[in-house]
Amino acid sequence: MKATDTPPVMPAHAGIHDVPAGRFITLEGGEGAGKSTQAKLLADALAARGVPVLRTREPGGAPGAEILRGLLLDPAMDWSRRAETFLHFAARAEHVEKTIRPALAAGMWVICDRFTDSTRAYQGFGLGVDRVLVESLATQIGLDPDLTLVLDVSEETARTRLASRGLPPDRYEAQAADFHTRIRAGFRTIAVEHPLRCHLIDANGTLAEVHDAIFAVLDVSP
Repeated sequence: MKATDTPPVMPAHAGIHDVPAGRFITLEGGEGAGKSTQAKLLADALAARGVPVLRTREPGGAPGAEILRGLLLDPAMDWSRRAETFLHFAARAEHVEKTIRPALAAGMWVICDRFTDSTRAYQGFGLGVDRVLVESLATQIGLDPDLTLVLDVSEETARTRLASRGLPPDRYEAQAADFHTRIRAGFRTIAVEHPLRCHLIDANGTLAEVHDAIFAVLDVSP
């Protein structure tokens, strides 16, 4: 079985065969943390074990949300902070209703590259948007991940990985270093505030090392 790629609470060390189908797992972290790569590795590994998987991303993951993704990441756009926050939640609402909830209802494991924690970190901690506002909007979405893997990398590792891509930076990648410092601190704070849901993963190692660390959280040998 191959993981489907678009583009309820899991115990801390739950194994694949110990929980019912239909799980929502998110990967979070700053730029260059390796979320997209690890999301694909995780989805493919689960699919190889017979788990029905949908891999998706934010912003995006549904046709309308992908349009908003283009606007949010466009370096030419200069959104106000509140407008930017509302746009992220508009894209998320579309994503949840059109993609995530139907997949979960069908018994699939949804592996999502970013979700609400990214808005908490980027807009809340990074841009200083009122965290009460962010939490109010999150409540309106009405969906929390069962498990969140927060990939943490040093600023040096992040810069090296971004440079190796050889691509022009998007709006967030192009932000100043202090913005990314606040984001990293924000994600670490979020992991502390939600210890039952979030697991902080040292993502400075090789792809295989990080993949193994993720599977250790799931208590499944890779």
